[in-house]
Amino acid sequence: MIRLLILGTAFAALLAGPTLAQQPTKLLNASYDVSRELFAAENEAFIKQHPGVTIDQSHAGTSKQARSIVEGLEADVVTFNQSTDIDFLAKNGFVSKDWTKAFPNNASPFYSFPSFLVRAGNPKNIKDWGDLARDDVHAVFPNPKTSGNSRYTYLAAYAWAKEAYKGDQGKIEAYITKIFNNVPVFDTGGRAATTTFVERETGDVLITFEAETRGIVKQYGKDKVESVIPSVSLLAEFPVAVVDKVAKKHGTEALAKSYLDFLYSEEGQRIAAEFGNRVNNEKVAAEVKGQFPDIRLVKVDDVFGGWEKVQKEHFASGGTLDKLYGSR
Repeated sequence: MIRLLILGTAFAALLAGPTLAQQPTKLLNASYDVSRELFAAENEAFIKQHPGVTIDQSHAGTSKQARSIVEGLEADVVTFNQSTDIDFLAKNGFVSKDWTKAFPNNASPFYSFPSFLVRAGNPKNIKDWGDLARDDVHAVFPNPKTSGNSRYTYLAAYAWAKEAYKGDQGKIEAYITKIFNNVPVFDTGGRAATTTFVERETGDVLITFEAETRGIVKQYGKDKVESVIPSVSLLAEFPVAVVDKVAKKHGTEALAKSYLDFLYSEEGQRIAAEFGNRVNNEKVAAEVKGQFPDIRLVKVDDVFGGWEKVQKEHFASGGTLDKLYGSR
């Protein structure tokens, strides 16, 4: 009788197990510094489709985020603004080495580029990258050693200079150094730089992603700031990845993939576009085409030979960035 009771209890537990055992319902998304509002909206829409799910956010410069994950930040997914920071996670065993193939468009659901934000009326008549080296122009952007946002600014300015100075290395480096010398303060991340420019009213032009400039104009009004699109800029893709090492530990692999898949859905893409990002979904891109000015975008692969080469030549210790940025 006791044996039958034990077997019956075990059988009942076996039947009840799948229904009682709760699937993981919480994710942590480690993202770049100026994406707070975007992912607040994306998360709300995703949760409506997945009731009971909670998504926490962490925001900072993506290089800092990547280091934090290696040091113990248990993010299930990353939504970064620079592929080298996900490559860093891959090299440390946190992300699959073929992460770019896990999602469409090299795992980049949307994109932007470095653009300008100036005071209303553009009193300094700032129109293009060359203006940033003028003595009377003080540009605001974060520290390129801590901010992926700012590294895009550095590379976009460098790409413009390569064309403008026909590859003359001395003139290119003098131009970049002049821009650095004109920056009144280097914040650690993009959102802090926005605060410095808009709220503290420091500097003449803020350089940040077009998506951020559009959001600032919407928030503060055209009577305070206005957007200026330069003649050329650098394509800034926003790569995403499941942090496999953490997701396996948490049992969130399926939920994490579903979350990142949502960013590619029509709803996810419309939200991204609403927050100033340019999207890859053809249907949604056609719907919002009139909202985005035309611009010539160059690519890291074409101008610099790829991110791996950029990392070695520009961003590694002792590289070009160290040489030009110095100990600021």
